[in-house]
Amino acid sequence: MSAKAALRPYERGHRMDIGAALLFPFQWLVSAIMVGLHDGLSAIGMPAASGWTWTLSIIGLVLVIRAALIPVSLKQIKAQRRMRQLQPDLKNLQEEYDGKTDAMSRQAMAQEQMALYKKHGTNPFSACLPLLIQVPFFFALFTVLSGIPTAAANGQGIGAMSAEQVVQFGESSIFGAPLSASLLHGAGGNVVAVWILSILMILTMTAAQFITQKHIMARNVSAETMAGPFMRQQKALLYALPIVFGAGGILFPVGVLIYWTTTNLWTMGQQFVLDPRSP
Repeated sequence: MSAKAALRPYERGHRMDIGAALLFPFQWLVSAIMVGLHDGLSAIGMPAASGWTWTLSIIGLVLVIRAALIPVSLKQIKAQRRMRQLQPDLKNLQEEYDGKTDAMSRQAMAQEQMALYKKHGTNPFSACLPLLIQVPFFFALFTVLSGIPTAAANGQGIGAMSAEQVVQFGESSIFGAPLSASLLHGAGGNVVAVWILSILMILTMTAAQFITQKHIMARNVSAETMAGPFMRQQKALLYALPIVFGAGGILFPVGVLIYWTTTNLWTMGQQFVLDPRSP
């Protein structure tokens, strides 16, 4: 065996260790917020072992994260408006360089595009910022909830959750569906409840995602904007995101589906509240 081949398992393990180390602070923060909300709900009389107590803790986690992201979301909406305003200029720029495929022309077009973005104080990625910020929190919650069955079997805690709370969460359910179960794994003896609840939440979160993207597109009313690159991006997202989340939903534990359904409903409502008017 070559030295390079011998190092491959170590390299994979090293990369996994780095990824786990980077994710750990988010896992601890997510689980700490959940535990804090759970303890607060228990203190006012809700049963500590109830699935509904843990469900409200997950919903509360969404509210805490999304409330903290409101300033970023406002910047996102402003960025969307600026992107709409510069679409006619971008379309004129594309027409100016239409058919010019040499390297100098492509470089000049890219430079002029960057100048337009700078002039309007926006860029194509600013509208995705709230989603990107949420990604580590989502993966942290996914790994926490997905690891609960193993941790419970080994008598271990996860993040800020004690071993007792891990067992408690692992045994909790709503409408007969365990919060740690998914469509493909861990349904236990109540497969029907897991399937019905999971499918309903997958449909709800994908519908909310579709309506949100449709609302963003409806803000664009000019023919120039409809033909511009920003709208092509929005049209792609309109169909791509619901498909991605819908397909991924079959792997998500019920607790993660609760989180993502709640956050998509929040995003949909936020778009209608914060950006109600067409420019």
